[in-house]
Parts: sequence; C-alpha cells; structure tokens
Amino acid sequence: MVHAETYSQTAERIERTASFLVNAEIENAFPLFGPIREKEWAAGWEPQIIYSRSPEMEAHMIFKTAASNPDEKEYIWVVTQYRPADFFIEYTVSTFQRIWFITVSCKPQQDSTLVSITYSYTGLTEEGNKINKLTLEKMFAANLKDWEEAINYYLTNGKRLEKS
Repeated sequence: MVHAETYSQTAERIERTASFLVNAEIENAFPLFGPIREKEWAAGWEPQIIYSRSPEMEAHMIFKTAASNPDEKEYIWVVTQYRPADFFIEYTVSTFQRIWFITVSCKPQQDSTLVSITYSYTGLTEEGNKINKLTLEKMFAANLKDWEEAINYYLTNGKRLEKS
C-alpha cells in the first residue's frame, strides 16, 4: 500500500502554456482538437478509442495512444471536460509514473481563432518527474508553433504536413 506522504515527497508538478493563431473561424478550428479530428493535421497521431458513444468527441471518452517515451508502453487518455459552447476541452492522460492534464481553450479573433494550450504534468515517481521535465521541454521547444504550422497547413492544403 502506498501512503499519501510517499507521493507528497515525490510528486512534482510543472506546467506550461502557449498560444497560437489558427486561420479559421472558431466553429471550424475548435473541432480539430478532438482526438479523431486531430488525425487530419497531426502526423503520427493514431488514437485507439476504448470507449465513446460519439463518433468524434464527448465528455468521458476514453482512448489510448502509443507512448512517445521509450520507458512507457502507452498513454491512457480521458476527456475529463468537454464544453463545446465554451470552446474548451480538458484531457487527463496517465501512466503508472505520471499523470498530466491538457487544456485547450479557443477564443474568436475576427476570422481566426486564438488557441491556448496548457500542459500540467505531475510525476508520481522520481523517474516520472524526470520524464515530465524532458517531455515538457521537448513539447514546448517551438512554443507550439509547430502545431500552428501543421494546423494552418492542413486548413490551406486539405492534407497533413508530413514530418521530414
């Protein structure tokens, strides 16, 4: 049995937010951040749906993806909040060493959409804390401008920008 004090001594939370502009009105931009529609613009994104009653997106939808870290097998994702009227999504993602929250918030900007993405990582082990630091640095190396480029490329060309 693991006691709460074990986690409180080990657990570290780190967080980062970045914003970018998508060249589409909010009604067209927001759905691109659901797990199914993200496949349209994100090269390598292949979620496997575990539970959903909706073909695209709903609160409490559960899916998994392959891990990007070699020390982990897969990531389990839950759509913990889905408020389409507010253009807001929160995902909770977990492994045995760490858990993280991803929030997507969209705001209209004339004919475009301002997207703010926050990643909040909590390590459950010392190794999880190390993985989180490396992952956050890698994720935000370009301050999510790579996401902006990929989405806007998709919107302009109707296909994914393939990684070279």
